[in-house]
Amino acid sequence: MEYKDYYKILGVSRSASADEIKRAYRKLAREFHPDRNKSAGAEDRFKEVNEANEVIGDPEKRKAYDELGANWKAGQQFTPPPGWGGGGFSRGRSAGGFSGGGADFSDFFSQLFGGMGGMGGMGGSRGFQDFAGAEAPDTRARLAIALEDSYTGAERQINVGGRSLKVRIPKGVTGGQTIRLAGQGTQGGDLLLEIEFGPHPQFKLDGRDVTVTVNIAPWEAALGGKIEVPTLGGKVELNLPANSRSGQKLRLKGRGLPGKAAGDQFVVMQIVQPPASSDADRALYEQMAAHFTDFQPRA
Repeated sequence: MEYKDYYKILGVSRSASADEIKRAYRKLAREFHPDRNKSAGAEDRFKEVNEANEVIGDPEKRKAYDELGANWKAGQQFTPPPGWGGGGFSRGRSAGGFSGGGADFSDFFSQLFGGMGGMGGMGGSRGFQDFAGAEAPDTRARLAIALEDSYTGAERQINVGGRSLKVRIPKGVTGGQTIRLAGQGTQGGDLLLEIEFGPHPQFKLDGRDVTVTVNIAPWEAALGGKIEVPTLGGKVELNLPANSRSGQKLRLKGRGLPGKAAGDQFVVMQIVQPPASSDADRALYEQMAAHFTDFQPRA
């Protein structure tokens, strides 16, 4: 009979962890499930994947299988060594706790672990119920990002279920949108990350538009000119019109979050006056009061 490399069938290394084997099995079982994949050979591939998981997905069978050594190659003629006992799995004992219907397992499996297997027309393999009935459940979590992450796009490293995962944050993602990581959920399904924005020290978000408040001096408000303002992409110069007032909004087109229709940035002016901290400061304010006799701020 031919040797079967179960690690190669699942596409994992011989040192793969139990979680890695589980994820690889679930991915392949979904791909080749006969109810989904009607292509020629899909059913045979599905059986092969289940058989591989039946062995290296079980700690005892995996240990017994590994005792055969790592030097065998798939397709080589193989005979169990003299006295092989299958790690305690004798003929007539069900592999995986199921009985009957051993035709779905290969001769290689039967020689190693007994001539049963009990897949029962692909319905009995350990772990298969996840695919025969309902999908493996997805895992949902929230991912807080900064507004700048959405403006430029970013990568983040997160920890889920004791695993470190790299997440690519696309440009223009908005709060409430979901990033899907296929097969990375804690129970074998997908990991769904709902985006939320953490509080920002400068910007406020409304849809794709952002708003920032900028302080200006009284003479800047009166005389106008160029002032430097922050944006999500860095500082830019803004033309401040003469006689600007507190609460006045100026728009920077397209400086909000990216998208098919990019958002804008609104700059809200806030006039702040220097304190009268010295006699000279007070004298200057007195001159202004004497000069602007017609100005009625509460009119």
